[in-house]
Amino acid sequence: MSVNHYENFPVGSLAMPRRLRKPVHAIYAFARTADDTADEGNAEDAERLQGLDHLENELDLIRNGKKPETPLMQRLQNEAIRPFSLPLEPFYDLLSAFHQDVVKKRYQNFGELVDYCRRSANPVGRIMLHLYGETDPVSIAQSDGICTALQLINFWQDVAVDWQKDRVYIPQDDLTRFNVSEAQISGGQADFAFQRLMAYECERAFQMLKGGSPLGKTLKGRIGFELRMIIVGGQLILQKLDGCKYNVFEQRPVLDKKDWLIIVKRALLKK
Repeated sequence: MSVNHYENFPVGSLAMPRRLRKPVHAIYAFARTADDTADEGNAEDAERLQGLDHLENELDLIRNGKKPETPLMQRLQNEAIRPFSLPLEPFYDLLSAFHQDVVKKRYQNFGELVDYCRRSANPVGRIMLHLYGETDPVSIAQSDGICTALQLINFWQDVAVDWQKDRVYIPQDDLTRFNVSEAQISGGQADFAFQRLMAYECERAFQMLKGGSPLGKTLKGRIGFELRMIIVGGQLILQKLDGCKYNVFEQRPVLDKKDWLIIVKRALLKK
């Protein structure tokens, strides 16, 4: 599930069981607020970090069995964490990733990027699994693979968008390996070297998505259907990236109405 902008977060989905809609909305509100604190508006970095620290202090109150101060965190406690006995580690991981967004703008290698995804994306999937009561090690590992893949796909969609925020998620080692400079990104040059680089990064994401995809078939009922839709959506974005020859500077690949018909059909057929 993509964390940046939460494009794949299943808020309000008809596939979501009614009993889970309130906790999911409460979790989304927390994640959206934290993400916006780190990323939106014109606040200085110090102010962003202070806002994230406040959310972490509120989470500390919940951990210590106390009532948080803000309605946002009270809702999270009362509608999600307490009734479903959710672990707090995924919420702390999300805040850690958002803190990192404020202070870290480059990643030296793929390992650093995956570690960021472990805290920025994987917690969302783990929280959803806990809501559904599916917490066996295999399911969690497959969920982590899917979530990391979706986060990476979002990065590759947003190379141009992130550049405007002085962020480059493409590992520096890979830029060097494929002889692509940040000046090329700045100039929007989707030349052959850039295409090779992006194809390489997208193949990594595809293999991760493929590795985790059996979870969409093994999970029963609505959660399985929901997850299959998300997986197919990620696959289609990768196809669109390939189709535009990775020129994300002229167009950002997104899902349209036709794509959603394909997504639902494939999810129903378990393909």
